[in-house]
Amino acid sequence: MKLKNSLIALTAAAALAGCAERAERVLISIDGSSTVYPVTEAVAEEFMDTRRGQVQVTVGVSGTGGGFKKFCRGETAISNASRPILEEEIAACKAAGVEYIELPVAFDALTVVIHPDNTWAEELTVAQLRTMWEPDAQGRINNWNQIDPSFPDAPLNLFGAGADSGTFDYFTEAVMGKAKSSRGDFTASEDDNVLVTGVAQDRNALGFFGYAYYEENASRLKAVRIKLDDDAPAVGPSMQTVMDGTYQPFSRPIFIYVNAKAAAERPEVREFVEFYLTEAIDLIKEVKYIPLPPRAYELAREKFRAGKVGTVFEGHSEIGVRIEDLLQREAR
Repeated sequence: MKLKNSLIALTAAAALAGCAERAERVLISIDGSSTVYPVTEAVAEEFMDTRRGQVQVTVGVSGTGGGFKKFCRGETAISNASRPILEEEIAACKAAGVEYIELPVAFDALTVVIHPDNTWAEELTVAQLRTMWEPDAQGRINNWNQIDPSFPDAPLNLFGAGADSGTFDYFTEAVMGKAKSSRGDFTASEDDNVLVTGVAQDRNALGFFGYAYYEENASRLKAVRIKLDDDAPAVGPSMQTVMDGTYQPFSRPIFIYVNAKAAAERPEVREFVEFYLTEAIDLIKEVKYIPLPPRAYELAREKFRAGKVGTVFEGHSEIGVRIEDLLQREAR
């Protein structure tokens, strides 16, 4: 009986110790872009390893727009974004008293992909993409040969980011000239892995998502080379074409937005962001995105330490921002 009571006491003590340990662990909540997710998740894993379980970082994926909704309600400390914050999101944050620090963390090459067996659409113009995706195409443009008579008479099956995704906003603005202007009869998902699988299993499919998801699945997919017009050279996504500014209009900066109050009042948030901006270059390369020049991370750290709030993009997404353009803005 004494042994049984001792075991009960030990079990209870262990449970209380476990509860105390969990109570001491602090939580950093992050949500938003599926494009930025691989970067932030890699940073979070490294950061948690260095903190030996004292800090838990959760990274959700609700799309850039979905992430800003949570962020502007004060539900998250950091929001991942594959485009700059928009006017209506700025207004929502202001109404809730949420100030933010905008930090670019990498460049992405938004990638248009096809099935490896597709030999007819290895190069496409922006105008051809517009023909596929514009709102008027819904129910009307359903076959590949409607894009080009030389293409096969085969169904055109489209896969793309969901409406809450910053990637959807950026793609539609780059192709149609207006964010969210798109046909609606395509397979949409906030989960880029769903889109990868859809295109990889369908010879007649075409989709788009962030470069890291293409690189991770390059054996299952083919990246389309993009031409601004019929006379322009066809350029594929790569670190080099993003760095030299030739992959247009699909090169774009990606961001994290940090709640300024959380950064000022919570040491673990400050430490995480400092870690992010210090370790970013190596980790971004690991997840197949394009790191910014070292000077960009220096500027970002200076901005963060100074608590400089607001956005340099004036509430709208811009197409064709090059790395040197971003540096100039961040240096102001």
